[in-house]
Amino acid sequence: MSPTSETARDGRRLVIVESPAKAKTIKGYLGPGYVVEASVGHIRDLPGTAAEVPEGYTGDVRRLGIDVDHDFEPIYVVNPDKKAQVSKLKTLLKEADELFLATDEDREGEAIAWHLQEVLRPKVPVHRMVFHEITKDAIQEAVRNPRELNKRLVDAQETRRILDRLYGYEVSPVLWKKVMPKLSAGRVQSVATRLVVERERERMAFRSASYWDLTAVFATADAGRAAAAGEPGTFGARLSAVDGRRVATGRDFDSLGQLKSASGASAASGQVLHLDEEAARGLAAALVATDFRVRSVESKPYRRSPYAPFRTTTLQQEASRKLGFGAKRTMDVAQKLYENGFITYMRTDSTTLSDTAVNAARAQVEQLYGREYLPDAPRTYQGKVKNAQEAHEAIRPSGDRFRTPAETRLTGDEYKLYELIWMRTVASQMKDAVGQSVSVKVAGLAADGRDVEFSASGKIITFHGFLKAYVEGRDDPDAELDDRERRLPPMAEGDGVTADEITPDGHATKPPARYTEASLVKELEDREIGRPSTYAAIIDTIIRRGYVFKKGTALVPSFVALAAVRLLEEHFGRLVDYSFTAKMEDDLDAIARGEAESVPWLRRFYFGEGDVEGAAASAADAGNGDGDHLGGLKELVTDLGAIDAREISSFPLGDSGIVLRVGRYGPYVERGEERHDVPDDLAPEELTVELAEELLAMPSGERMLGTDPETGRQIVAKDGRYGPYFTEILPEGTPKTGKNAVKPRTGSLLKSMSLDEVTLEDALKIFGLPRVVGTDAEGVEITAQNGRYGPYLKKGTDSRSLETEDQMFTVTLEEALAIYAQPKARGRAAAKPPLKELGVDPVSEKPVVVKDGRFGPYVTDGETNATLRRDDSVEEITPERAFELLAEKRAKGPAKKTAKKAPAKKTAAAKKTTAAKTTAAKKAPAKKAAAKKTASA
Repeated sequence: MSPTSETARDGRRLVIVESPAKAKTIKGYLGPGYVVEASVGHIRDLPGTAAEVPEGYTGDVRRLGIDVDHDFEPIYVVNPDKKAQVSKLKTLLKEADELFLATDEDREGEAIAWHLQEVLRPKVPVHRMVFHEITKDAIQEAVRNPRELNKRLVDAQETRRILDRLYGYEVSPVLWKKVMPKLSAGRVQSVATRLVVERERERMAFRSASYWDLTAVFATADAGRAAAAGEPGTFGARLSAVDGRRVATGRDFDSLGQLKSASGASAASGQVLHLDEEAARGLAAALVATDFRVRSVESKPYRRSPYAPFRTTTLQQEASRKLGFGAKRTMDVAQKLYENGFITYMRTDSTTLSDTAVNAARAQVEQLYGREYLPDAPRTYQGKVKNAQEAHEAIRPSGDRFRTPAETRLTGDEYKLYELIWMRTVASQMKDAVGQSVSVKVAGLAADGRDVEFSASGKIITFHGFLKAYVEGRDDPDAELDDRERRLPPMAEGDGVTADEITPDGHATKPPARYTEASLVKELEDREIGRPSTYAAIIDTIIRRGYVFKKGTALVPSFVALAAVRLLEEHFGRLVDYSFTAKMEDDLDAIARGEAESVPWLRRFYFGEGDVEGAAASAADAGNGDGDHLGGLKELVTDLGAIDAREISSFPLGDSGIVLRVGRYGPYVERGEERHDVPDDLAPEELTVELAEELLAMPSGERMLGTDPETGRQIVAKDGRYGPYFTEILPEGTPKTGKNAVKPRTGSLLKSMSLDEVTLEDALKIFGLPRVVGTDAEGVEITAQNGRYGPYLKKGTDSRSLETEDQMFTVTLEEALAIYAQPKARGRAAAKPPLKELGVDPVSEKPVVVKDGRFGPYVTDGETNATLRRDDSVEEITPERAFELLAEKRAKGPAKKTAKKAPAKKTAAAKKTTAAKTTAAKKAPAKKAAAKKTASA
């Protein structure tokens, strides 16, 4: 029997959601019989490190967190930072008569609900409570009509989690060994990185082509009268044909700057005319006295239908175009809007609207724009996403009556995104925009007898329809928006026109544009790679991992990405193949639909099969379709002898003899014994032979200084990301991780030192810091040190500045005691002037500047400070990027102060220890088919 509000009065119900914000909103819609608490995301997952794996597991099971030899059983552990919350939930559950699992209704939400049930082990009735919007009606309806946990969705999510763990934990170590430490590989992230790298390769191979044409301004016979009446009397046109041959435009050239085939025939056949500057100027001169007439006028009706309501990816793309938001920023803001009851669930592949939403949108169209903008019947939209996940609605304002943006009282990013969603939803239920489009051809004979033809096009919108409410943006900044009108004067075939201007116009083809976050999201979706709901996280990952950095809005691959992608393409080609990755997505969706089984599919992916035909047949018998495209990840990562690390990371620059190499500490150019580091923010396309020559001519980025007589280690001076520094080269085989890890000594050069002139003695002096000067009368040690703000003395917690760097090595105990005998200087130094001014922030409406702070440069509007990221620089940061950094900082809210913890009670600690020992599962020799290996709190 489904629960009712009456039974709630007789009992106590525990409702568990993911986030505290969601819990707070829902709590207000339920009666006194309900306790709403957050799990704060996932409470249980595969172990993050081998140390988290319970005792009794060894080998690959301990390394992977998965028992690949026993049906890929996952070893689940409660996240260390969630143990306290799990204890709290267990305590609340003891006092409850019913449990409602109210996590999001998608695969991940279903998995969180299942993990909660497994860990909490409730002895009371359990209900799965689902809703697509957080409104009072929706929440109360969800309580009245719960459902059972969908184990099929749980299995599908678990299969993805296991697959991604196997891919990441097996392939990433190959990148560590062969390219650079701390890199990562992922089923979708590696393919996304490959897309960005391939686009950069296209740009690197691109050769620009020059081409010319003519532009003209024509006037009709009654241009003067039209102008007086406020109507167009002149119009612009562009040369389109000469003697019947079409004039070449940018689309007629390939990436090497050569004319492509035209209409199935070669360009040499004469169908396309390539004008150079001389020819264009000669033709313009020959048209000075030409009489022009309208050769043809073609008019067609124009009609544009509304855009579909937002789904996850289209919201990300449009927020990028219109608001300048990155995908992650968009999803973070949308999450807040959803949890606070302003919009429906934001991770959806659907463009459909419920009847309630359609009625709300239509009512608002009539109210705001009038009945003439309301179509006779509601509009419906068919989803275009293959294997769309679950039957969610499109992203729309919540409720049965949409609040206008002003009514929400939202501010900043939340207001902007809500307004975008609201406008798009309302516009989706409005009439088409209609009008007329016109194409005109104007012709004349040049002085040398050549027939020339100019073309012009126009568009008039007679009824704007939905364009009154919303116009979609474009990725191409030069593209024309849908509401743009181009009015032409009234003309008829045979009318004479006068050429007021004829101007030669030169052009050059451009390389393909780099991906932006919006266009990469679109590309991934078009190729059916990964799940749209994960794209924001994927893009954030490849940026954080250093595979990609941003220049403005463009995504640029690093040299590390070039090396990593080359290795994957050459030795793990199938794993980064676009079709293979899309096919895997099909397989995973088949598992979600119950049309395939997880374990046979994982076995085929990881182990492969010796007999391909037999393997395919067994996979098909298991409900896995052909299964043929899978096979053998374990074997691929076992034998790495064929991978030449140096070759993978070497990129010759033409025939110059210069090679770009990706080393363990970053990229550098090399020619013979010459070597120099390459700036981290240099795009691969920008590294020309000329620039490489300049880098090699600069002071060396690394100098071998000699051997430390005490340790026998080689000492070098390097130019690093944060300036020049000394370091030492550890012997081969020195452990770099784990308990016995050894870190090389490092030290920054002093301001008085030059990278090209420092000696071994200079390095050893720096390694000798901090230097013990002596002890005071009370036995407290005084040291001389070098810090962020310059040289200083330190005695306990008391520090005093030194006047010069040399004093660190020369100051005596007597001088130090004299410095400490003086009163300590108080107060702050005068404020430094800003490094750069960036205009007014659109949210705070206050001027934004770049300042130099204690932890490096940062942007501020006087209220919010945001440190520049690794890929940002003072010289290149744009106002838009600064506004984005400030918005992200505001979204995180103020930093939380850590409260002092009270001492733990010994009895509680003892109980907890005992419980932990009791529940840490040992590996059992036999397993139950339905059970998962777990280690609970």
